[in-house]
Amino acid sequence: MKLVGAGLAIMLAAGAAHSEPITVKHTLGAERGFLVVRSETGKQLGDGELIQYATGDEVHTTLTFRFLDGSVDEETTVFRQHGTFQLVRDRHVQHGPFFKEDTDITVEAATGMVTVKTTNKKGETKTESNHMDLPNDVANGMVGSLVLNVSRDAAFSVGMVATTDKGRLIKLDFTSTGEQSFRIAGRTRKATVFRIHPNLGGVAAVIAPIIDKQPKDIMLWVLEGDVPAFIREVGQLSQGGPVVSIEFAGTSFGHSATKK
Repeated sequence: MKLVGAGLAIMLAAGAAHSEPITVKHTLGAERGFLVVRSETGKQLGDGELIQYATGDEVHTTLTFRFLDGSVDEETTVFRQHGTFQLVRDRHVQHGPFFKEDTDITVEAATGMVTVKTTNKKGETKTESNHMDLPNDVANGMVGSLVLNVSRDAAFSVGMVATTDKGRLIKLDFTSTGEQSFRIAGRTRKATVFRIHPNLGGVAAVIAPIIDKQPKDIMLWVLEGDVPAFIREVGQLSQGGPVVSIEFAGTSFGHSATKK
């Protein structure tokens, strides 16, 4: 299951991170999953649904979150899984009162065209289309799928186009932080927890924390095994937005863990 929202280098004992396309170990196919969105205190804010299918070596996914206040977050992604994972295109739309502004960002990997449309609370709209030299590891809309295909002690990085006025290419640095227990269907299981650090790079990496523009780290829970599965994500869905927990329906964690 792919996740990780629009809100986007830690080096631990696992070693230095590498940056290259992730090798396909688990081929993805048809899937339909249901999710719950909660606040840091455990209050339900909305629900989500993933619809995924494969055509040849292309995977098509649509992940939709609907909030109780009427807001919607929907991301539609197409990527290839032939040897390595390669993005084809991604479109991510957010609108409604949950978000500081409405956004619509489209990334076309083959052409490098990035189009960002934003609408503020006054109804003022801005659209920017720009060409970017995208790396072959750009991972918009497919981060959750990539994590299912790495070892539990992996440290690696991938590219990500973040939502700014013109779009900004950043790095997401991944490290494993160990295991955490959770409950599902009355049973206690353990998931590997990955920390994802949005690395702005250059001068921005130094200035961002000072002016409170550095996106918070994202935590991702993965159930390991012959068929690994996404279990939970904790992080921001948009820059400056609140931290939320996105959980596979029917799981239980103890929601103080959102503050990890």
